[in-house]
Amino acid sequence: MKTLIVEDDFTSRLFLQTVLSRFGECHIAVNGREAVEAFRAALESGERYDLICMDIMMPEMDGQAAIRLIREREANAGLFSKGVKIVMTTALADVKDVSAAFQGLCDSYLMKPINVRRLLGELKGFGLIQ
Repeated sequence: MKTLIVEDDFTSRLFLQTVLSRFGECHIAVNGREAVEAFRAALESGERYDLICMDIMMPEMDGQAAIRLIREREANAGLFSKGVKIVMTTALADVKDVSAAFQGLCDSYLMKPINVRRLLGELKGFGLIQ
């Protein structure tokens, strides 16, 4: 599994990297702009990401905007049903944010602090791990 962790908080990045690196390669981006660029580069190289863990609130470009651009790039590449699985991660508990995340085409939404069992359950549900 190839994962992109998009998180501006060092501790959260390190936590996700520690949990997910045992399942494969993990790359890091500290904001939405870096995430879109990493996604573009992976798509163009033919070595796409299987999973993106995306924070909502970040500097330069937030997670909502980044997801819209990533899904737009997938659509332009004809990857409608074969897109990357995106898990939004945030400390925000507002129903409006959850709704906006799913309208932005994320696949799952996890509250911080991230529950490892729940995260791994989501990945199993996506068929990314056993």
